[in-house]
Amino acid sequence: MSIPKTMKAARMHDVGSPMKIEEVPVPEVRSNDVLVKVHSCGIVPNLGNVLKNWTTWFPERPLPPLPAIFGLDPAGEIVAVGSQVHYWQPGDRVYVNPGRHCGGCRACRDGRHEHCEYYTFNGYFGFSEKSLKIFDDYPYGGLCQYMTAPQYSLVSLPDSVSYDQAARLGYLGTAYAGLRKAQIRPGQTVMVSGASGTLGLGAILLALGMGATRILGVARNKELLARVKALAPERIEVKSINDNESVEDWVQRMTANEGLDLYVDCIGPGGGHDILLSAMRVLKRGGKAVDIGAIAGDVPVDLHTVMDLQQTVIGSCWFTAAEGQDMADMAGAGTLNMSVFEHVASPLEQINEAISGIENRSGGFSNFVIHP
Repeated sequence: MSIPKTMKAARMHDVGSPMKIEEVPVPEVRSNDVLVKVHSCGIVPNLGNVLKNWTTWFPERPLPPLPAIFGLDPAGEIVAVGSQVHYWQPGDRVYVNPGRHCGGCRACRDGRHEHCEYYTFNGYFGFSEKSLKIFDDYPYGGLCQYMTAPQYSLVSLPDSVSYDQAARLGYLGTAYAGLRKAQIRPGQTVMVSGASGTLGLGAILLALGMGATRILGVARNKELLARVKALAPERIEVKSINDNESVEDWVQRMTANEGLDLYVDCIGPGGGHDILLSAMRVLKRGGKAVDIGAIAGDVPVDLHTVMDLQQTVIGSCWFTAAEGQDMADMAGAGTLNMSVFEHVASPLEQINEAISGIENRSGGFSNFVIHP
């Protein structure tokens, strides 16, 4: 494949300002990297807020140096490989996990890459000032036509998984990693809050694929909840928080007073704590609660009860490339149903309009992508 010298990229020059479509050099491949021609890049529902408010909300967690190319969830085709890349070949279809780590710290050498002190979301934000070194190494997010990526970040895509579907692996992986940490298994009852949203729907789909026997979904929109239940009506029950019955009473009724084995909180920073606290009160002995939504503020958890009932509260952020491969394989085998997503695709030139239009969506069923 002929690789051009320059390419189109969407770059943000100032925090909160619209992105500009510019011509920039195609990056050169280093020895352990690959060059990916981006076919689809997911845009997360929260991207607009991050671009406008991140430096105020979390000044200790840096954005990439401006002007920057954002784009968290790219999928595409490898067009060149570095001299020390042996497994991957041009023509391979891949998803690029944006999690970057240094490879040399104790956590990396121990295989705990997400605990790396340099851990960074390529094309999004970093977790400490040390992320700036990673941004120097990988300044290209997915909102451009070509990007470099370390070979450790790649997920091989089955032919049955489209690039648009693969661009959803980020949000799916967030749920998958949390469910794995909680050791989900058949026979369990799982409740998901925000069940009709982007994170919550992913948790529902993965709980189905990973064998949970009963799944309870809680959200606001009754129409979207009906669509969630229709995914597996014999295993899924749903409830709108606008109903009169309390969450606790509903859970006890649905479980014959046995309660929950696992609760997954997908409520974002703007939401309240009511559902989380209600779910904690109906966890079984030994039950687990997982937060993947980044709910904000001080949460008054009854730690005495957590101790007495030997319950666990787990925070889970993102996922590894190996976990991404698990999901791609599940999708290829049909145990992860990715056909439910309604892809809303826009060309790179319409990135600003696409970001501003994300609120007009069918909950988590909408999958917003950019085609560079």
